[in-house]
Amino acid sequence: MSTSPSLRDLYSPPSHSWAFVPPNAAPSKPNPPSPSYQWSTRSSPSLILGLSLDAGTSPTHITFFFRSIVASALMHYSSTALAMPLEVGKLLLQIQWVPRDALSTPSDTEEQGEDGEDLSDTTNEEDSYFVEPGVSPTHKYPAPKLVDDDGYVIRTSVMEEGTRPEYIIPVGTAKSTWAMVTRLVSFRGEGWFSPWKGLFTTCIHDVLLLNIQPSVDNVLSSFFLSSSHGFYRPPLWLPVVSHIITGFVLSPLDLVRTRLIAQSSMPRYKNYTGPLDALSQIILHEGGLKGTYFHPHLFFPTILDTGLRAFTHVVLPSLIAPHLGFGPHVAADTHPIVWAFAEVLGGCLGLLVTLPIETVRRRLQIQTRGAAKPLRTCVETRPVPYNGVVDALWHILTEERSDLPIRRPRKQKKDGPGGSEGDNEEEESDSWLRHTGIGQLYRGLGMRLTANTIVFLLASFGGTEEVDGGWAEL
Repeated sequence: MSTSPSLRDLYSPPSHSWAFVPPNAAPSKPNPPSPSYQWSTRSSPSLILGLSLDAGTSPTHITFFFRSIVASALMHYSSTALAMPLEVGKLLLQIQWVPRDALSTPSDTEEQGEDGEDLSDTTNEEDSYFVEPGVSPTHKYPAPKLVDDDGYVIRTSVMEEGTRPEYIIPVGTAKSTWAMVTRLVSFRGEGWFSPWKGLFTTCIHDVLLLNIQPSVDNVLSSFFLSSSHGFYRPPLWLPVVSHIITGFVLSPLDLVRTRLIAQSSMPRYKNYTGPLDALSQIILHEGGLKGTYFHPHLFFPTILDTGLRAFTHVVLPSLIAPHLGFGPHVAADTHPIVWAFAEVLGGCLGLLVTLPIETVRRRLQIQTRGAAKPLRTCVETRPVPYNGVVDALWHILTEERSDLPIRRPRKQKKDGPGGSEGDNEEEESDSWLRHTGIGQLYRGLGMRLTANTIVFLLASFGGTEEVDGGWAEL
């Protein structure tokens, strides 16, 4: 068996050795120094709406910082303005009071008997002279209107046109969120700018919420979590508590926003001229800053609303995801589409609980307290204030109706027994929604479900980044 020849014997050492130190002999002509390059740690220019970052001087940093802030504010303001009309329509539907006996108005005419309490016998005889024999005369006279001590007509029904204030949209004319928006625009006291009432306050509230909540969450994590846990997953109650604390801190802004949207746009009926005026009047006339935060009609609805929203957003997806058939360990980074579906499903199920609490919170927010004047809202509201969360839920369920829009019964003419024409009034449809106010607790449900579906589609086809763009807030 022959072996391959080795190349070790063919190696010959070089005639000169490598020299790392230049020789003592001076070169005849020095070579030009080669350009030396130093690595720089500066990152590549970042662009925000075409603005490049130049880290050369300090004024450039300041200019870029302010440009970035302005660009981000404009983007957030524009996205909020797109969704604001739907939010205004939903809120007006939530605070609108639709009594169950809305159409049970006192009859405009009342029949008088043959006794003729208000008319003389002579008048009855003269009227009966023109009636055919065998047909009993029927007389219809206007019913007297109820008046107060000053002589003003008392409003006995929300459906009365004559006694309805001019700044109130007729009750029961809109069923959906978009129908309320169109009704608001066409109403003579509002106009095209009404769907954007409270836009600036809403934008400020959302920006502060996005910046304060992560900071509160980091502070809570530093207090309740130690660094020895490593990659241990933090408990789910920390984000819930951070959302509750943030919602409580920003509750005066939410109160101002609700009242600015609910009040009439007519200048002579406006209670507040802007957010600063509204906040100052609330603090001045309604118990100061302590009453704004800790009044029972504001404190408990705020805790319930923010806590339930955070629970459905943080905890429910973690409880639903393991039961979708993809294993017990489903997370946003391992199964993004499944996790997005779990979030949408949790959000839809959570609406069954969060929407009634939100409706009660909005109705309690429009109730003034202390020495403040009653809020003149652009929709019908309950004349008697609620006494709390449970009282509001009970009265909404027991004294309101859900069959919107309310249609007045039409009168049809038919021939009487003697050939005369009489009025026959069609009976109102006896639906089960007419006898319950449960539909009033879920105004805006369709819009919320549509927004959740849009969020899921954007998350599925747009990647795992935050793509809600404000839709989830609807």
